[in-house]
Amino acid sequence: MGKKISRFLSTQIVQTLCCFILGGIFIYAGIDKIRNPYDFAQIIYDYQLLPDIFIYFVAVTLPWIEMVTGLFLISGVFTRTSSIILSSLLLAFIVAFTINEIRGFNISCGCFPTEKKSLGDSLILLILRDILMFIPGLVIIFFYKSKKLLYNRKL
Repeated sequence: MGKKISRFLSTQIVQTLCCFILGGIFIYAGIDKIRNPYDFAQIIYDYQLLPDIFIYFVAVTLPWIEMVTGLFLISGVFTRTSSIILSSLLLAFIVAFTINEIRGFNISCGCFPTEKKSLGDSLILLILRDILMFIPGLVIIFFYKSKKLLYNRKL
């Protein structure tokens, strides 16, 4: 049964779906942050995890990393590397949410729109959501076979 699951997770359709899901999420997440770096910097500041000197640098560079690696993932360029980068970001977000949940902070995620508070921003739900988003990254990292994705095939 393990080989069947491994073979299934290695198929072009599963890999393509995972690339589109993970890449698309991060492209969407980066767009508003790129347009509103000051708002995003305030959200990063609210997490109280970084020294003030790094906050604006992170607010300006992180969205571009999300956008470029998401585009790479969708286009099939540096697929495994892009997935490792985005999965690492998800792990960092999970850790940040967990730390702030433990500290009892009521903060905005800042994940998609940079508005101060999104509906239903529960850090526990955000942790669970990011764990679910982490799964396509793991599928790509462990089961990608360096073959072209469905939409990159020559006809």
